[in-house]
Amino acid sequence: MRFPNLPRVLLLVLLSLSAVPARAGNDYPLVLVHGFTGWGRDELLGFKYWGGFEDLQEILNQAGYRTHTGVVGPLASNWDRACELYAYLKGGTVDYGQAHAVAHGHARYGRTFTGLYPDWGAVDANGRLRKLHLIGHSQGGQTVRVLAALLARGDPVERAATPVAELSPLFQGGKSWVHSVTTLAAPHDGASIAANGSHLLPFVRKSLLGLAALVGVQPDDLPYDFKLDQWGLRRLPDESLDAYLTRVEQSPIWHSRDISGWDLGPDGARELNQRFPAQPDVYYFSWAASATVPLWLSRHHVPRPTMLPQLWVSALYMGAYTRDEPGHVRIDASWWENDGLVNTRSMAGPTLDSPDRIVPRDGQARRGVWNYQGVLTGWDHLDIMGIGTVRDVGDWYLRLARSLADLPP
Repeated sequence: MRFPNLPRVLLLVLLSLSAVPARAGNDYPLVLVHGFTGWGRDELLGFKYWGGFEDLQEILNQAGYRTHTGVVGPLASNWDRACELYAYLKGGTVDYGQAHAVAHGHARYGRTFTGLYPDWGAVDANGRLRKLHLIGHSQGGQTVRVLAALLARGDPVERAATPVAELSPLFQGGKSWVHSVTTLAAPHDGASIAANGSHLLPFVRKSLLGLAALVGVQPDDLPYDFKLDQWGLRRLPDESLDAYLTRVEQSPIWHSRDISGWDLGPDGARELNQRFPAQPDVYYFSWAASATVPLWLSRHHVPRPTMLPQLWVSALYMGAYTRDEPGHVRIDASWWENDGLVNTRSMAGPTLDSPDRIVPRDGQARRGVWNYQGVLTGWDHLDIMGIGTVRDVGDWYLRLARSLADLPP
């Protein structure tokens, strides 16, 4: 049988294929958001939160993935951090909300920023919104969840309390500006080490001393700012780190629920889960980490030999801690496995009083649910940041960036 028109048909097929893009992906920028006690790129003498002595932001940028690093209050609540992240990215003065500021007794406005991505939310030449991929480590995972929900839903309390002309766009709602949320070792259900908030402040002091030693400077020479301006706790020009830390520790903010110590505990995390659910048009991805193993008889969890020694005490504490008190989240043996700072069972996604759904990785990314990517076995809480590790986390982040860029726009 002869096909006289076959050459012409083949030519048409080839031409039609050449008109189809190689992949139906997106080019939205990535934003890295640090966790509890985190810092910005211009702090700690250039020692990076994302990469340590390396620079994960620039590794991603050089590979063609536009990447920014968000900077927020290292001890602030997730509400305050979300407000700060919005202003830091979009530009403008931080507005914590009229009702929120009155309720918690701090200033309504914070610092003013030029904006890392002022075009965020604008329409591009193809008629599409300019969106972002938000990647949060540890408490940063809670923060990006809150920001995504506020952008989409706004806040009815702030809308009722604030004249329209004064209302921050963040609280208006209706902004589908986040394409994906990725959380790395995030305490979605809280961390048992924060169940008793008094344990956090000694940890902060030890962490800063450890960072100073790692960077190779005296603690008082460490350029570090808690960014608690709304509470009147900005570091003074000639103030030593020790004096500054003491002033923060003695502040009444630790009796407030508008602080990281509350949000990071299981009870505070449960409240966040109720208030800020997953949004139907956003892709959610979560990664867990585990760096402990159970003892044979007690089943308590102890650190793997590869865990950083600085995390052993907290890992041992969480690996055996239980609580069963009326009015509080029950903490049992399922919480013992951890990465040195966060309980592994808390990392897959919100479960405490949360309407969110968690689905296991199956190769198909779904919007509006948590696409759980599994456990990074043997990785402690700092491994995934690239600090104190021999792992090649640069390649890991490049694979993560590639998977986000492959999502449909």
